[in-house]
Amino acid sequence: MGSLGRLAMASIAVAFAVMGLKYVAYWLTGSVALYSDALESIVNVVTAIAALIAVRVAERPADRSHQFGHHKAEYFSAGLEGALIVIAALLILIQAYDALMNPRAITAPAEGLAVNALAGVLNAGWAWHLIRRGRALRSPAIAADGWHLLSDVMTSVGVIIGLLLALATGWQILDPLLAAAVAVHILWVGWRIVSQSMGGLMDAAVAGDMMDRIRQVIAANGDGALQIHDLRTRMAGRATFIEFHLVVPGTMPVTKAHEICDRLEEALTQEIEGAEVLIHVEPEVEAKSKGALTF
Repeated sequence: MGSLGRLAMASIAVAFAVMGLKYVAYWLTGSVALYSDALESIVNVVTAIAALIAVRVAERPADRSHQFGHHKAEYFSAGLEGALIVIAALLILIQAYDALMNPRAITAPAEGLAVNALAGVLNAGWAWHLIRRGRALRSPAIAADGWHLLSDVMTSVGVIIGLLLALATGWQILDPLLAAAVAVHILWVGWRIVSQSMGGLMDAAVAGDMMDRIRQVIAANGDGALQIHDLRTRMAGRATFIEFHLVVPGTMPVTKAHEICDRLEEALTQEIEGAEVLIHVEPEVEAKSKGALTF
């Protein structure tokens, strides 16, 4: 199992531990706000399992049926995570409305909040690790899992602060209102995750800073060619597909043009992790005056 697989497995273990702690906190207090925090942790468990499956599929090599690889499998995991977050938010809103209509007393607040705080600390440390490693390994599923956990941490902090205010003021209505606020917050997080995964499924181009790096690498390694044009990119999980037309003198031997292509491809794959490069060679009569990079 690779690095991503081990991260996904560890995420499942952490998700189960956090879920258990949060349900203990809810059981101790009866707080609907803590219930909403615990309910979101079920989503963490499901999405951690989905991320593991997606990562394992994405690591498969290209085959006859999927000749460009299985990289996009991770986007389905991120999309599923966003959809589950939306469902969890709706369930929380239902529970918050019930608690608003039928106020509930909060019991053992100190113990419950302490347990919930412990779960938040565990979540925060693991979220930071997942985001950092997800970015380094260019894994949408792992990074999305990390951002979701970070939103969970923010939710927990807000719930703890709100419940402390409710206990200090005696305003029990703050408990269901906090739960509703949690639901609205995670709805926003779910929408962001779904939007990002849809961008990958729709073959979104690389970000501006990476495009600048690609142009710089091509400019530094295109000696012998005249220009490149129609540079296009798309992201697919950890793979970055780069395509462009390379214009060379019409009298240049095929072997020489091939050497330039090899040099460009090697430079791009070294600079851009997971780069898949496709170069179309053309004679100078196909040169373009607009949108071209001239050597």
